Amino acid sequence: MTVDEKIGQITGTWIRPDAIAKSGLAPEQFLRKAIPDGIGTFAPVQGATVEGDVEFRNMLQKFLVEGTRLGIPAMFHDEGCHGLVEREASSFPSPLGLACSWDPQLAEKIYGIVASEMRSRGAQHALAPVVDVARDPRWGRIDETMGEDPFLNGRMGAAIVRGLQGSPDGTVDANHVISTLKHFTGHGTPEGGLNRSPSASSPRTLREVDLAPFAYIVRTAHPGAVMPSYNEIDGVPSHGNRWLLQDVLRGEFGFRGLVVSDYYGIELLKEGHHVVGSDADAAALALRSGVQVELPAAVCYPRLREALKAGSVTMTEIDGAVAAVLSWKFGLGLFERPYADLAAAKAAAERPESRAVALQAARESIVLLKNNGILPLSAGRPQTIAVVGPNANVTRLGSYSGTPSHSVTLLEGVRGKVGPSVKVLFAQGCVLVRNDSGNAFANWQVPLVELASDEENRSLIDEARRVAAEADVVLLAVGETEALCREAWSEDHPGDADTLELRGSQRALVDAVLAAGKPVVVYLSNGRPLAVGRLKREAAAIVEGWYMGEETGTAAADILFGDVCPSGKLTVSFPASVGDIPAYYSRKPYARAFPYEFSAGEPLWVFGEGLSYTTFKYERAAVRDSVITPSGSTIASVDVTNTGAREADEIVQLYVHQDVSSVTRAVKELKGFRRIHLRPGEKTTVSFPVEPEALALWNRDLKFRVEPGTFEITLGPSSSEGQVVKLTVSG
Repeated sequence: MTVDEKIGQITGTWIRPDAIAKSGLAPEQFLRKAIPDGIGTFAPVQGATVEGDVEFRNMLQKFLVEGTRLGIPAMFHDEGCHGLVEREASSFPSPLGLACSWDPQLAEKIYGIVASEMRSRGAQHALAPVVDVARDPRWGRIDETMGEDPFLNGRMGAAIVRGLQGSPDGTVDANHVISTLKHFTGHGTPEGGLNRSPSASSPRTLREVDLAPFAYIVRTAHPGAVMPSYNEIDGVPSHGNRWLLQDVLRGEFGFRGLVVSDYYGIELLKEGHHVVGSDADAAALALRSGVQVELPAAVCYPRLREALKAGSVTMTEIDGAVAAVLSWKFGLGLFERPYADLAAAKAAAERPESRAVALQAARESIVLLKNNGILPLSAGRPQTIAVVGPNANVTRLGSYSGTPSHSVTLLEGVRGKVGPSVKVLFAQGCVLVRNDSGNAFANWQVPLVELASDEENRSLIDEARRVAAEADVVLLAVGETEALCREAWSEDHPGDADTLELRGSQRALVDAVLAAGKPVVVYLSNGRPLAVGRLKREAAAIVEGWYMGEETGTAAADILFGDVCPSGKLTVSFPASVGDIPAYYSRKPYARAFPYEFSAGEPLWVFGEGLSYTTFKYERAAVRDSVITPSGSTIASVDVTNTGAREADEIVQLYVHQDVSSVTRAVKELKGFRRIHLRPGEKTTVSFPVEPEALALWNRDLKFRVEPGTFEITLGPSSSEGQVVKLTVSG
């Protein structure tokens, strides 16, 4: 291979159909000019139909196979955060919502569907999952994460990797795709909650929190790729951090896959972080640090020719990256099967079981936060329901969403549930965002957000008050849009927030609806935890719906009317205000030692919380062995009984705390969970292994060790309550 051919294999390109059309060149002429030496990977088309995807990608592959000297096909990567980001693709709950199911088996099934749809359309590489531990809800990418806890993120993330790749051993067959862990690391707690800002994590916090899910997933699920984060850690940007990518990821974790850049992450070493002075230096630093592929386009890596001549990189380093890319291409069978099959792609996009799984996921993920007894509603009571709010008649899918062929709004779900026997009124209530298209993909991409004013919304708010007054009960659908909680990537495309309050005219709408004096059930559609203290005090019930995917309305109606018992539990705590950040449950013992002057500073709801239509009793918590050695293990168990009248799922959680340790430890750390199903009156014993890993800490020398002492093992329904049993680790 020539140097140019080698560099081609470790770079990407972003070629869209409209770019070829605007060039005035025939496709082959355009490609011969753009990628004469071949290419490693193509960026997503985004916005294409099934047919458009297959035809365009096959045309690109045909050129590479038949029109370049070596005939090496390319990989295509796609976004798969909670569904393929294309038209006519299935849409599932956003990761923050899906994590509230606490159901790794379901997650594995979902991402198997995502992989099938992606691979059938000609892509082989998914940029998912996001396993950043997110502890600042101001950050607009929090809805792409699975919340605030490293243990849960690791277990759910490993399930997603297995679903995408189709196996636990790192192999990928013809119906699955390479999974990419994002973003390595410290990305979830940026300074000020601002995307790409420096990580505030100390070396110990990196070990305890940020690195933990990556370590578990790499060692147990063997993802094919890892993507460095945009941020810096202790002054060193991740794309140029050899310690992070070589010593930790490959050396300590044993990672053997590809390290691919985040979009323009290598260029940002120069333009953003200012740790190098040229694109050639950026390329050399990234390659030496361990970044093997530049995505999405060839900005810096073509300058490796200069770096090679200057001696700042070696041919051996370039060859190592090229070999890693070619190894995956051979392993994926691209040389034997470079083209996608249109019939197979259409069949994958039209499977009825995909919709059934989307519905199951939404049902399991919705969280009931408050209920004064008004829920569940019944089809015959009340006689008139008002469905009100800017999120009532639009399906909020969340950022990094495609456009599914089918979706159900809350209003449609309610009307479909009650039929003609119940009168269902509707009022939009307010326009939240002026430039809201109602399309998740378009809203995620839209530039600066334009909030509508109360004055502009006056007539809609007045109408909502009238409609609410006519009803027996009001379903108030408020929250956010995809444009209000999303990835920020420029001054003209922000996505982070300096408030957790309901934005726009929603506060005026809440005033008007509550003033009508009717029972109000709040249905939240949002990407981040919101400060809804007033609604907690005054609403009859609150349902957290996050972004539930294409079956939002059907699942919501199933929960609201009691056909399905709510079972979701929060994976992120809800601060009472933006000033109460941080609010995560696993705080250090002396954190929150004192309240704020006029606020207790306690979260509205904490990690692990979620109500049901039945009740569960926890009793007889125990450990098999009351004393173990530092290398020993035991079994913790608790009896759980459904003491109510409804069969339902419950999520049993295990937390650990060491009473005295050489360094401070969190007041509680999640170390086990299990979703169970119980009929009324049924009792079961739920058991968890307690291994050394669950008890160990990063000691003063940053060694992962179990220290002798006493531990509290808490087994219960959330991080705020449970049965406690003592365990002693002998010296």
